[in-house]
Amino acid sequence: MRHGKKINHLGRTNSHRKAMMSNMASSLIEHKRIVTTLAKAKALRTYVEPLITKSKNDTTHSRRTVFSYLQNKEVVTELFRDVAAKVANRPGGYTRIIKLQNRLGDNAEMALIELVDYNETYKSEAPAAAEKKSTRRRGSSKAKKAEPAAETAVATEEAPEAEAPAADSAEEPAK
Repeated sequence: MRHGKKINHLGRTNSHRKAMMSNMASSLIEHKRIVTTLAKAKALRTYVEPLITKSKNDTTHSRRTVFSYLQNKEVVTELFRDVAAKVANRPGGYTRIIKLQNRLGDNAEMALIELVDYNETYKSEAPAAAEKKSTRRRGSSKAKKAEPAAETAVATEEAPEAEAPAADSAEEPAK
């Protein structure tokens, strides 16, 4: 009976599965995102997130423990140096799985798994939303009146600069 055994074997032997997870985790840390099947992505998340948590504590023991899983010195160095610094304040949930279209050949469910802190499209929206909350409604009418004056000041500053190179070019052909 297999009571309480929750690991997805992915149709592979134990040694094959461990080697595949090690390679996929190394690729994820190195490239920050990879495309794979949905089942492999879910299995990879349970494999790589404890390693990222362990990388927050930069000791010789934790480096050796992570190396025993990944078997790649360059990736371990990048994990402890770059990735750990970015996820230092995050309490967990270091990866994001996004479902993609099914694969054409065998109709397998595909997914993109990525490190959350390295996706700039989601990061740029969060600060913009925070800025909107801090503004007041009354101040917007005053800001609108000040904006046209600022635009005309910028336009007048740009005009003399544009004329100066034209004057220089006019003098050169006269020589």
